[in-house]
Amino acid sequence: MIDKVALINIKDRKILSTRSKTKTKFYFPGGKRENNESDITCLKREILEELSVHIVEESMRLLGTFEAIADGRNQDTLVRMTCYFSDFEGVLHPANEIETFEWLTYKDKHRTSAVDQIIFSRLKEMNLID
Repeated sequence: MIDKVALINIKDRKILSTRSKTKTKFYFPGGKRENNESDITCLKREILEELSVHIVEESMRLLGTFEAIADGRNQDTLVRMTCYFSDFEGVLHPANEIETFEWLTYKDKHRTSAVDQIIFSRLKEMNLID
């Protein structure tokens, strides 16, 4: 099981998504927990490392935890992604392994990983994205 924490940031009914330099699919920004980090600590660290912005901790609220087969792994490897709505401060700038970011709509969900597609469907059901 791969344990990840991800940012859900929606602007103009589109959701922020990132693509790594070595990948073709888009993923919600965030990443793997290090050394038993809390969700908040992990998300703050990952977002700063990937997008050069600071999470506004007071704005964080849990969307939920989602599971699917991990992208690029064998069928036995699952990813569990705990997702938080949150605002951020600063100007988005791809850093480290992130090559680019885009604001995606529901029709773009096929460009994302299996777990992200589940989350896209949930956000559409909640009428938060177009």
